Amino acid sequence: MSETPSSSYSVNHPNSSESEQSLSPRHFNVTEPVVAKRICFYKSGDPQFNGIKMVVNSRSYKTFDALLDSLSKRVPLPFGVRNISTPRGRHSITNLEDLEDGKSYICSHQRKMKPINLEQASKKPLPWQISRPVSARRRAVQLARQNEDGFGHRESRITTPKKMLVFKNGDVRLRRTIVLGKKNTQTFEAFLDYMSELMQYPVAKLYTTDGRKVPNLQALILCSGAVVAAGREPFKPSNYESLEYLRPAKLLGIGNRVYPKANAKSESEKSKKWNVSVLTSDVPSAGTSSKVYIALYGDRGSSGPIFLDGEKGKLFQRGNEDIFTVNTRNIGHLYKIRIGHTNAGNSPAWHCKEVQLLNLFSGEQFSFPAHRWLAKDQADGEISVELPVFQQGQPILPVTVYKVHVTTGDLWNAGTEADVYISVYGERGDTGSRQLLRSHKSRKFLKGQTDIFAVEAVHLGCLYKIVIGHNGLGSGNGWFLDKVVIKDPITDLDYTFLCHRWLDQGQDDGKISRELPVTNWAAEKWKFRKGITLQFYNRVTHGFICLYPDSRVDALGDKKNKYGLFDVNVKRRNICIFSSHQMPSLALALVSGHVTGKVGNACCELRVHLQANSRAILESASYPGHTVAFNLQGKIADEATGYAGLSREFVVHVKGVFLHGAIILLNTSPCQALSLRPDGSCSGAGQQQQESYWKVHKISSGLCMFESVKKPRMYLKIKDDQCDGTGTGDEYCHFKIEKNLETGSVSLESVRNKGIYVGLLPDGQTKPVVNTGERNIFFYPQVIKFGREKPMGTSAAPKQEKKDFRASQIQPAKAQEPAPQRPSTPPPSKEMRNPHGGESPLPSDDEWKVSILTGNAGTEASVALWIYGDRGLTGPITLGKDNRRQLFFPRQEDEFQVKINSIGNIYKIRIELDGLPNEQPEWNLQRVILQHLRSKKTLNFPANIWLSKNRDDRELLCELPVVEAGKPVYPIVLYRVYVHTGDLEQADTDCEVYLCIYGKRGDSGLRLLHKTGAPVPFQRGMVSDFAVEAVSLGKLQKVLLRCEASTQSQHWYCDKVIVREAGSNSEYVFNCERWLPFMSQGIIHSEIELYPQGNIYCHFMEVKTIIKGDWKITVVTGDFETAGTTATVFLYAYGENKASGPIILGSGKQQLFNPNSEDTFKINLRDLGQLYKIRIGHDNSGNDPSWYLEEVRLERVVPVSAEEICLPIESWLSEDKDEGDTWREVAIRNPAEELLPLLVYEIHVYTGAKLGAETDSNVYINLIGTRGDAGKRKLHRSKNNNVKFRHGQMDIFCIKAVSLGVLEKVLISHDGAGPDEYQDDGKTERELTANSKYFVKENLL
Repeated sequence: MSETPSSSYSVNHPNSSESEQSLSPRHFNVTEPVVAKRICFYKSGDPQFNGIKMVVNSRSYKTFDALLDSLSKRVPLPFGVRNISTPRGRHSITNLEDLEDGKSYICSHQRKMKPINLEQASKKPLPWQISRPVSARRRAVQLARQNEDGFGHRESRITTPKKMLVFKNGDVRLRRTIVLGKKNTQTFEAFLDYMSELMQYPVAKLYTTDGRKVPNLQALILCSGAVVAAGREPFKPSNYESLEYLRPAKLLGIGNRVYPKANAKSESEKSKKWNVSVLTSDVPSAGTSSKVYIALYGDRGSSGPIFLDGEKGKLFQRGNEDIFTVNTRNIGHLYKIRIGHTNAGNSPAWHCKEVQLLNLFSGEQFSFPAHRWLAKDQADGEISVELPVFQQGQPILPVTVYKVHVTTGDLWNAGTEADVYISVYGERGDTGSRQLLRSHKSRKFLKGQTDIFAVEAVHLGCLYKIVIGHNGLGSGNGWFLDKVVIKDPITDLDYTFLCHRWLDQGQDDGKISRELPVTNWAAEKWKFRKGITLQFYNRVTHGFICLYPDSRVDALGDKKNKYGLFDVNVKRRNICIFSSHQMPSLALALVSGHVTGKVGNACCELRVHLQANSRAILESASYPGHTVAFNLQGKIADEATGYAGLSREFVVHVKGVFLHGAIILLNTSPCQALSLRPDGSCSGAGQQQQESYWKVHKISSGLCMFESVKKPRMYLKIKDDQCDGTGTGDEYCHFKIEKNLETGSVSLESVRNKGIYVGLLPDGQTKPVVNTGERNIFFYPQVIKFGREKPMGTSAAPKQEKKDFRASQIQPAKAQEPAPQRPSTPPPSKEMRNPHGGESPLPSDDEWKVSILTGNAGTEASVALWIYGDRGLTGPITLGKDNRRQLFFPRQEDEFQVKINSIGNIYKIRIELDGLPNEQPEWNLQRVILQHLRSKKTLNFPANIWLSKNRDDRELLCELPVVEAGKPVYPIVLYRVYVHTGDLEQADTDCEVYLCIYGKRGDSGLRLLHKTGAPVPFQRGMVSDFAVEAVSLGKLQKVLLRCEASTQSQHWYCDKVIVREAGSNSEYVFNCERWLPFMSQGIIHSEIELYPQGNIYCHFMEVKTIIKGDWKITVVTGDFETAGTTATVFLYAYGENKASGPIILGSGKQQLFNPNSEDTFKINLRDLGQLYKIRIGHDNSGNDPSWYLEEVRLERVVPVSAEEICLPIESWLSEDKDEGDTWREVAIRNPAEELLPLLVYEIHVYTGAKLGAETDSNVYINLIGTRGDAGKRKLHRSKNNNVKFRHGQMDIFCIKAVSLGVLEKVLISHDGAGPDEYQDDGKTERELTANSKYFVKENLL
């Protein structure tokens, strides 16, 4: 794809004579010397260039090179004048004697030139047309407008000079001031050419500063203040108005709109072509034997590494210039390049002098001076360098040296001798893969050691992730990486990336590279969710940021100042707008480096940088480097404020953390929290999981109780010199919340024992302590779920006493009697009166009354209610939590008033006992009624069930459907759940496991999977079955599995979950195959969502009903001891009409596919048409997946067929036996046609020669032809190479398949299991269409 013209430009000798417009035959031997020659020089390919007339003689130009240098200054060519030729380009001029008096010649910067028409070029154009070639499209527009002018139409002319400011599209820093006058406004096209010369890039369109297109001179004259000059790209919004220029007036006849996105897309998605000129320095040993690559970065992405290839041994030699032509996708405005080499060959060291780029699309030129060695044994040891674009002699982005602190873990054998590489990613691109070569320590990556490396790069802006790994070479290549800290010297920010995992092929998950997100933002981002209200406290001024109605801002407010509250509106990642809670239209803004209040626009977008101390810096998203800052007196910082007098870090406080019903974490470190242990003790070293969740019960302002979410009715308490979680909700559980403004933490002081706080011992154990100023009493709250100002779902009864809310009660004697008919306009009932005795206002549309009738057995537990509608759900709603002993008495009806937001038509509810006491083991629920208070619409939910935890067939929750006309709208279904525990060492667990089933009609709720009398229900290699009763969920979509393991020994390996619906023959298989809990990106997750795998299957012996299209399939396994398999077996069937699959037949773990066995299944192949082939195989899972398959037999069940199709296989399906394939295809004979042959397809896979093109991942391919496909096959064994998919290598593979007809395309992919970084667009699968006899694709997977 690259052209490599030679850097020495040779003469092209003529083969024919010139035309009439060319010179007459040239005389190379001039007998009569000419004293002076009058010559006219034109520009190659530019008929609008009016020529340079020069007098050439021996006194003015001693040599031909002197003439070329002079012309280079006068003829605008990308790399100067390098070649002079006759007008049609047939003869090259190489010396002064070849020039003839009175003739014209063409100047070019390369050997190949573009001829021009001298008749057109000799006509003198306007001055601003000199340096800008006219495209065919623009020329057609000019001619059309000339024709219009011939019929009397003339564009508006300006009569009075007018001053105007012109911005470059998307770059407010590049601007020019012009004066509109008669000279430069002859025509609109001429004005665009004039602007092209002035702005130094081709101007094709003009816009107003708010994005409206300026189509003609009349609109331009009507504009006031400023316009934006653009090329072919669409309008780019920017802060054109923040520089305090006037907003343009509305154009005549133009709506106020932004340029259409459709046009923007069509213009922006074109590829670009570049000329790349690379100069090697003229110093000893400057040339290189290595392969050189270049990467271009723009504001729309990067080109990726492009290798500059050519004739081997002649490129990048000392003193040479090498020119290439490369194609890239549209990367937008170029801002940096990276050039480097692969350090290959005998002499890889290279001294790069300069890189020059020419955008052949826009004509823009860029020069990147380097003047440095790229060698591992020279200078800083780097073999690549990043160079920024220069404007007006200054780089548009600074070059910085990042300090990378790499900490190896303090474990035995944690160090490594392998080569370590890192790639740093920020909002302005990445550094590429860099080897961490030179540490400040003599030996790198030792156990418990921190190594510091320097990485030079163009400034990346805000960093958000790194990819770090090693090459796996060396005797001790396994590595335990603790963390990486990158220090940015420009912004003075530290970015922390936590790992704390092995990078070792024999440890953990076997990966030797990891992608790590920045940690600070991940840990604190919960504070910056949409709708949260914040306060920003300044530790220097001891005040909060306040935004006043007059847009004035200071940092002197107290915590109760209403102007110090800000609502979060997230724009993207860590960029937010902080609107005033008091005045939502006003937001914090940075204008010209000063903080103020503005109506929300781009200057209000602030990037949040969280420091290692959890303080935040607020930086302008539009103007990097401008931050919200105050002086020491709390006033806005100005230019006179020195760096030492600036205060720009703020402690972020969240409002509403301790509202009633909130669920929170009391964090003690970035990854630990206060947790309740099974024995009732508390520890500050718990994981940030459910055992550490606390529910807030607000008693009064600043006083709260904390109830364990996992163990209801167990409260945090301080009593008898003990601090634990065994409280019962009495006054020993009451705590005063003391907020520490300086750190963002809180302390919990006992109300009963004044001056005593919840404290932590060095081992994390809780203990009552006195505040001595130490940090062992500080907790950092994190909200999991926000609470409410007033508890939702409390009784609708009026307030009877100061602290007592009571539900209205129906007398037992009247419980079974029908309710009397009420008048049409009843007086306000007792339940609807307000606490002051007056009548309440009319109920709103979202207010409902909930009536619960208890049967013969009541309960003291609180009740949680979920309500499901066809547009959403509401819940959990806690009923009666504040007053347990007065609710849910036997034969009593309790009423509550709740708010139900718009969830559509209600079709079911779920009721759960929350915190059931031991002395009240069960509850008899008779019915539930929902009544809409405004419309009086009533929904009935008959129950008559027992909720119990002591009986095998009873649960603590139930689901009830709406009953209409005596029938439920949806039936109650019993789902049978089969949980398969893996057959791995220590795979079993005795901790609690929960399951939630999701379908098209909602979910079942989180259910505890338990068995009475089975202390270890999940045993290694066993299948545990459970029953989940729920209102019909429709087609199942996923399940959520949660394992609450508090120690490593309790971790559980789940193989899969199978769900069967009673009364149905189908089952849903949800593969898991992983440990729970598991760690991802440094965070421990105790739950996982699983999705159904493929279609559903039915074992034939279990099926009693048959339908049209049913087939019986018999699978025969070999009769020797090792023939069976532990893998999951799949089947695909192909018919003349369509194909069906994957059909999951089952797994060896289900006691299927054992040696010398026949397994029979029923499958439905309706509408497939005449079968012509099947494909059977397995997923290679389990301890012993190899399988010897004897034969497959098929027999049609409906309609009944006496003929049985017998398909012999008689081969291994194994990666390590026979052909190494786990799939087999077999053709089925069709009486009307010949049997399709079984073919061997030979596949040649060519790995590219680009940097990083190789892969260690598992690669898969699917061949697709006119007769179906071959299925997704693993390319397992290369016939010609021991190691597959290496750099620049071709591998040969063979796949057996029934004839596919004419091949049309292939799907090729990999699983990402190797240490590869994402390239190109990040996809791991490509569809390649057939091109003659081979498939062509250059993109990386």
